[in-house]
Amino acid sequence: QVQLVESGGGLVQAGGSLRLSCAASGIIFMINDMGWYRQAPGKQRELVARITRGGSANYADSVLGRFTISRDNAKNTVYLQMNSLKFEDTAVYYCNARWFDGNTWGQGTQVTVSS
Repeated sequence: QVQLVESGGGLVQAGGSLRLSCAASGIIFMINDMGWYRQAPGKQRELVARITRGGSANYADSVLGRFTISRDNAKNTVYLQMNSLKFEDTAVYYCNARWFDGNTWGQGTQVTVSS
């Protein structure tokens, strides 16, 4: 099994920055790609960004140019650098790890952007 622990959420003013971290443990060699999702109150969980083991990334249109996902395979950690934060970025952010026949989620970390 794989376990994920997120950190780095918090309260920030609009225009500010935060960096989220997601540390993986367990049978980590199984992991193919990792990603960040978010869920705002009353809305469905949505993809923010994903990154493959090789470092190829894709982003939601709403965060393109503002957020950067990166991965440190030696530390089994994926990061989400969030710049120019907007009120609408407020959500619980979840880390996800995926392998050939399954996936797992972290517990989530709250990001609140004040306008």
